[in-house]
Amino acid sequence: MAIPLMPATGTGSSATDTDGLSTGQTSFFERMSASITRATGSSMAFMLALSSVLIWAITGPLFHFSETWQLVINTSTTIITFLMVFLIQKAQNKESLSIQLKLNELIAATKGASNRLVGAEQLSEADMTILHQHYQAMAEFTKNASDLRRSHSIEEAIEDSARKLADEEAEDAVLANPAGVSPPEP
Repeated sequence: MAIPLMPATGTGSSATDTDGLSTGQTSFFERMSASITRATGSSMAFMLALSSVLIWAITGPLFHFSETWQLVINTSTTIITFLMVFLIQKAQNKESLSIQLKLNELIAATKGASNRLVGAEQLSEADMTILHQHYQAMAEFTKNASDLRRSHSIEEAIEDSARKLADEEAEDAVLANPAGVSPPEP
C-alpha cells in the first residue's frame, strides 16, 4: 500500500510533480542561501577572508592604528558573522532534515526494522533517552552473544519483555498462593 505524500508547502513558487514532491524550482532565498553557503565554504572564500585581514593589518601603520581603522575590521567581522550564523543554521537544518528523510526511507524499506522509529526526531528527550538505553543494552547483549552477526529488533525486545513480565506475574502468583489453592468466589 502506497502512503500518499503531502504536497510541497511554501510560497507557492515551487512546482510539484504527481507525487507531491518539488520538481526542483526553489525560491529566490533558497537559491541565494545555497549559493552563498557553497561559496563561503570554499577555499577561495577562506583565501579572500585571510587576504582581507592581512591587508587590514598591513594598512595599520598607514592609518596610525586609529580607532576608525580598528572599527572597520570589528564592524565587518560582526556583520558577516551575524549573517553567516543564519545561513549556517539554515544549511544545517536542511541537511539534518535530508538525513532524517533518508533514514526514515531506509527504516520503512527494511524488512524487520521497527517502523515506530520513523520520525523518531519528534520524540521527547526522555523517550529518546529510553530508546538509547534500550539500544545500548541490545548492543551489549549482541556483543556478548556467541554470534555477533545476529540482529535483534525492538519487536524481539518487546516480546522478550512481555514473556519476562508474564513469568514474573506467574511467579508472584505462586508466591502469593504457595499451596495452589484457588481463593473462594464471593
